[in-house]
Amino acid sequence: MFPTTEAILPEPAEGAAPVLRQQVLVLYLATSALDSHVVGWSLYDGTGRTSPTTGDSDEPPYESGVAALRAGWRLIQAAQLIPPYPGHEYDVSFLKHEFFFERIVDARAEPQEEGSR
Repeated sequence: MFPTTEAILPEPAEGAAPVLRQQVLVLYLATSALDSHVVGWSLYDGTGRTSPTTGDSDEPPYESGVAALRAGWRLIQAAQLIPPYPGHEYDVSFLKHEFFFERIVDARAEPQEEGSR
C-alpha cells in the first residue's frame, strides 16, 4: 500500500483543511544513474508561491537525483535508455537523462527550507 499525502505533509493548523498542491522538479542528469550530477533542471510550483524560470540560477537545486530523493521529492518517471541510432553517436540533441520528481505540499503552510546540498 502506498503512503497517503496525509502521512507526508505536516499537520495543518487546528480546524483548517490542507490545500494540497503539486510541485514538479525535472532534473537532467549527466548519465542515467540517479547519483550522477545535474546538468539542467526545471521547477514548477503548483502552490503559486514561486514562478521560477529557465536560467534563473547558476546552481542546480540539488547536486544529484539522489539528493532530491533525500530532500523528500518522489521520483515519478525515470529516463528511458534509448541507444543512439548507428552513425549518430556524437550528434548534439536534447538532454536525454530526464527524471521527473514530485512532492505534494500544503499551499497554506509555511514553505520549508531546502536542504539541497
